[in-house]
Amino acid sequence: MNAEVSTLDNKVIERGKQFFDSISGEAPSVFNKGWWTGKVMDWSMKNEDFKVQMFRFVDVLPYLNTSESLSRHIEEYFAGEDSNIPDVLKWGATKTGFGGGLVAKVLNKTIRSNIEGMARQFIIGQKSKEAVKGIRKLRKDGFAFVLDLLGEATVSHEEAAAYRDGYLEVLDAIEKEYKKWDALDASGDLDWGHAPKINVAVKPSAFYSQSKPVDLEGTVQGMMDAIEPVYKKIMDMGGFMCIDMEALKYKEPTVEMYKRFRKKYPDYPHLGIVFQAYLRSVDDDVSGLLDWARSENLPISIRLVKGAYWDYETVLAKQNDWPVPVWTHKPESDMAFERVSRMILENNDICHFACASHNIRSISSVMEVANELGVPEEKYEFQVLYGMAEPVRKGLRNVAKRVRLYCPYGDLIPGMAYLVRRLLENTANESFLKQTFADEADVSRLLENPELTLERELAAKPKNNPGNKTPEGELPPFNNFPPADFTVKEERDGFPASMAKIRKDFGKRYPLYIGGQEIVTDDTLDSYNPADTSEIIGSVCQAGVAEVDKAVATAKQAYLDWRDVEPKERAQYLLKASQYLKDNMYDLCALQVLEVGKQWDQAQADVAEAIDFLEYYAREMIRLGAPRRMGNAPGEYSQYFYQGKGVAAVIAPWNFPLAISVGMVSAAIVSGCPVVYKPAGISSAVGYGIVEMFKAAGLPDGVFNYCPGRGSVMGDHLVDHPDVSVIAFTGSMEVGLRIQERAAKVHPGQEQCKKVIAEMGGKNGIIIDDDADLDEAVLGVLYAAFGFQGQKCSACSRAIVLGSIYDRFIHRLKEAAASIKLGPAEDPTNYMGPVVDKAAQKNVLEYCKIAEQEGSVVIKHEAPAEYRDKGCYAPLLVVDGITKDHRIAQEEVFGPVLSIMRAKDFDEALDIANSTRFALTGAVYSRSPKHLEKASREFRVGNLYLNKPSVGALVERHAFGGFKMSGVGSKAGGPDYLLQFMDPRLVCENTMRRGFAPISEDDDWVA
Repeated sequence: MNAEVSTLDNKVIERGKQFFDSISGEAPSVFNKGWWTGKVMDWSMKNEDFKVQMFRFVDVLPYLNTSESLSRHIEEYFAGEDSNIPDVLKWGATKTGFGGGLVAKVLNKTIRSNIEGMARQFIIGQKSKEAVKGIRKLRKDGFAFVLDLLGEATVSHEEAAAYRDGYLEVLDAIEKEYKKWDALDASGDLDWGHAPKINVAVKPSAFYSQSKPVDLEGTVQGMMDAIEPVYKKIMDMGGFMCIDMEALKYKEPTVEMYKRFRKKYPDYPHLGIVFQAYLRSVDDDVSGLLDWARSENLPISIRLVKGAYWDYETVLAKQNDWPVPVWTHKPESDMAFERVSRMILENNDICHFACASHNIRSISSVMEVANELGVPEEKYEFQVLYGMAEPVRKGLRNVAKRVRLYCPYGDLIPGMAYLVRRLLENTANESFLKQTFADEADVSRLLENPELTLERELAAKPKNNPGNKTPEGELPPFNNFPPADFTVKEERDGFPASMAKIRKDFGKRYPLYIGGQEIVTDDTLDSYNPADTSEIIGSVCQAGVAEVDKAVATAKQAYLDWRDVEPKERAQYLLKASQYLKDNMYDLCALQVLEVGKQWDQAQADVAEAIDFLEYYAREMIRLGAPRRMGNAPGEYSQYFYQGKGVAAVIAPWNFPLAISVGMVSAAIVSGCPVVYKPAGISSAVGYGIVEMFKAAGLPDGVFNYCPGRGSVMGDHLVDHPDVSVIAFTGSMEVGLRIQERAAKVHPGQEQCKKVIAEMGGKNGIIIDDDADLDEAVLGVLYAAFGFQGQKCSACSRAIVLGSIYDRFIHRLKEAAASIKLGPAEDPTNYMGPVVDKAAQKNVLEYCKIAEQEGSVVIKHEAPAEYRDKGCYAPLLVVDGITKDHRIAQEEVFGPVLSIMRAKDFDEALDIANSTRFALTGAVYSRSPKHLEKASREFRVGNLYLNKPSVGALVERHAFGGFKMSGVGSKAGGPDYLLQFMDPRLVCENTMRRGFAPISEDDDWVA
């Protein structure tokens, strides 16, 4: 630390000490143990388990509308916990039956009242009248305000419009009296002589429910169109609007929207934007906007915060194997805050600064830097959260004068989510308020330069254990390939560029590939773009019986050598193939968008899953490939090992044209089984990519043979062939059962019982419990039912909803479904595209008729006529009034048709969920621990998801596959999948020679 910085740091510390002296003996009400809220905070800080349960309970409370429901949840969340539980909760959890229902009702009313009171401490009012009254009181105490309407999660245009109207309503209420307010610390109409009295914060994503990073332009325009009426109203009232920064995925459209508003209304300077110091990109983000402001000669305003989504951003990044976008040590965020604050203050001629922090060190730093730079008072102010840091705001008011309180207002249901976030912040070990007012940490430590704090923390952190590193020559542990991160411009730009490139090759011929040779046949099948059937992707040569015989014979000959190739060597071919997919990601994705109509994220997920299969099965084969000693009897040595069964026929589907194909093919090949691969006719161009992949990997000729063909011509012949030992199939139940039946018959010359591995689809249900978080449940069902047009074997086709929440769920789902856009998948604005071909369209339309006859139409949402005329579009259809006896509740549709089914209670919901002959996937949205536990036992499907959609399985993490009529065989992407392609062998050697037996270190009989 140089002398200049050290001098400034001393001033910062001295100012901080004076600040602490001025608030000595005071504490925020949130830590006052004399109040119920303070007791809860105290318990939460002492007991991590209670903290988690308490905040989950607070989150679900608004949905618990009956005494019985509230009592049940208290018991589930708190019964059996330790003595740290508040007495009123212990009584609620264990004594609800005491004295009959009256005692329970009184206790429950007390608990609800206390928690709602806790929420009100952080919320200035539920109604506009309350908010205005609260604002009036704040201003009498000398504080300005910024008003924020709660309710960030909107799932439809209707909810977004209601959110916008909520702002207009409260502005109307303020308009009636704001002119009567005296200016703060000034005469005239402006607070402090320069600031508008009215200040409003807006969260952009709540105004436009279809916001998504992949559609930057659509998101920016959608946000602007929705927010502009509020901005115009604020401008008419001479007010200030601040555009909040939310999750990272909205950062780029938020900044772009801010720039467009400033250019559209250049003469109105009262528009601000928030930046988050916890983002690693914050320095570049702020400097970039400052540079833009200078280039456009437009004054701007920046509100700098530490950030409220740290846990979310960290977990999301780690789940998806993305770079963590936030600082991982709290002092790093503090350092960034001070660093960026100085940058803004240095540009005070063009940028107004709102310092938003409760951290006295951060506040003191801003004060001293502003003093050093001679920044005029009208160029910066301080902001703190309403209801959280009373001593800090009081001290600021005395010293800095210009203090604005960030005041949330609105309904308690979204308010509870806000409350949980605030409580988590306050009880975190790193929280400045907790350290200051609850832990009573040493002042010098609290005011320490965060650079020194970081150095101390890093020095105290245990060094990485070199034993955790991957030994030389071994593969690192398996990790799923990251999904697309469309906040990255390069990822967004890659798709259109590759689609343009692929279009140049439209109409080309795709030959067969057998034994390393291209084979052209006279019979061809055109593959077309389902969004525009006049666009021919390519002309695919079709195999007949002769070509099938040639392919099987070639694979059989290759088997003789391939089965003896070392497992590690076979695995290397898969790893090289994986690299090919990574190197050609955008082209492979773009081809799927155009050939089968996958949306960008769906196409990327398909290629990523193909990579995962290659990487995972390579490692699995290495694990299984080493012979294992069986037993340890002296005088003998037994080894257990595997060899490939023989030729594998892989019959693939079109809905995951690369992922499932690569999964089945790579499992067979790495296990020692050469493959005859029949792709689906309508995705054969994508299937040909596997030819290119294995060419690039240098796979020996004959081990992989590409053999597209008409099922009616060559399908049965391939299944019946006596030299085929394994059949791996994914597709419909009808075809899967036919394959199993035919494979059971032994044909002349057949030397092995055929092994059939068949994944055959489902009729998947999602249960919506009466306490479900509908913000998540509605979007989860929407995605599971209509992502990729419902053409996934795991897609949700039945939503089973408990009666008490039924109407709310249906209304929100209907409006959400009506809000999404339908059209070609190559346009990222569109949520849903065409079904895969004309035959699929005909099938779905027939089931739509059945659904409409059996139930009542909730919504039938169609693509615009201009698209329907050219492509294979089917409507998004939701019907209700469906029971488990209806055809639409039992038969697989494989398209965008969703049935809503009512259940009187959770037990009936489980009965309905289990009432089909399929057992593939399912999901439950519930915040009842007991119901989730019960579902885990009794919702009998292969893959069950709790509080997440029923789709999106990941290799290894969600090894995939079902039972009953959903298939036969082990789970794809799981630890026993490869075993299906191999025969186990055991060799036992007698090691005794004339009474002498060699001794091995593994012989535990040796003393």
